[in-house]
Amino acid sequence: MKSPRTHFRKVESINGYLFALPYIFGFLALTAYPVLYSFYLSFTNYSVLKSPQWVGIENYRELFTDDVFHTAIKNTFIYMLTAVPLGTVMAILLALLLNTKVRGMAFYRTLFFIPSLVPLIATAMLWMWVFNGEYGLLNDGLRRIGVTAPNWMGDPAWAKWTLVIMAVWGTGNAMVIYLAGLQDIPQNLYEAADLDGASPWKKTKAVTLPMLSPVIMFNGIMGMIGGLQQFALPYVMFPGGAPARSTLFVSMYLFDNAFNNQRMGFASAIGWVMFIITLILTLTALKVSDKFVVYDRS
Repeated sequence: MKSPRTHFRKVESINGYLFALPYIFGFLALTAYPVLYSFYLSFTNYSVLKSPQWVGIENYRELFTDDVFHTAIKNTFIYMLTAVPLGTVMAILLALLLNTKVRGMAFYRTLFFIPSLVPLIATAMLWMWVFNGEYGLLNDGLRRIGVTAPNWMGDPAWAKWTLVIMAVWGTGNAMVIYLAGLQDIPQNLYEAADLDGASPWKKTKAVTLPMLSPVIMFNGIMGMIGGLQQFALPYVMFPGGAPARSTLFVSMYLFDNAFNNQRMGFASAIGWVMFIITLILTLTALKVSDKFVVYDRS
C-alpha cells in the first residue's frame, strides 16, 4: 500500500506536468517543429505553392557562390562590428552617469530609457525625417553652422552609419542592465580602493569594469545576435538595400527570397547558415570570456 506522502508527490508531479503542458505544446508545435522542418526545406526546392522537391545541397552550393549573399553578409558584419562596440561604450557611459546621486535622477533615467520603447516602425519614420538629405533636421542644423551635410540615406558611404547612429541612440535596454550591474557591485571594493588612494579612473579600471564584466559579456552576446538579425529598420528605411545594396542585410535577403521570390528552400538555407555562424561566434565569445569575466564578488 502506497504511503500518503508518495501519493501526494505523484499527484503533485501530475499537476506540474499539466501546468507545463501548454508551454510544452507551444514549444514543440511553434518552435521545435518549424525549426526542424526548415532544416529539411533547406535541402529542397520549395515555392510554397508546390510540394518540396529534394535537391540535396544545391541551395548551399548556390548560396556560397551568390554575390548578393556575400554583399549581404559583409554588410551585416560591418554593421555588427561597429554598432555593438559603440553601443556598448555609450550604454556603459550612460549607466555610469546615471549611477551617480544627483537630484532628479529618476527623471534622467526615464529620459534615456524612453527611446528603446519607441516602436521600430515609428523609429524608422522619425529617423527618415532626421536624415533626409534635402529637408532633414540634421542636415538643416549642419548647414546653419556652415558644415557641408552629406546625403545620409542616398550615399552608400553614409547609409550604414545612419543605422549605427540609430543603434547607439536606442541603447536604453542595455543601459538599464548595466545600471543594475553597477548597483550590484559591493561598495566595500570602492572603499578599499579609496584607502589605497586610487583615482576615479583607476577605480573604474580595477573595480567597476571587472565587476561589470559578466554584464558586458551578456549584453555583448545579445547585441551580436541582434546585429546579425537586424531587419525592421533597414527594411523600412532602405527598401532593397538601397543605395547600391550598401544596407542589404542577411535577414532582408532571407525575407525577400522566402516571401517575394517564393524560394522558401533557399531562404531556409540562408537561415541555417546564419544560425551556424551565430552559434560559432557565441561559443567563441563564451570561450574567450573565461579570460576576462570576473564572477567572484567577494
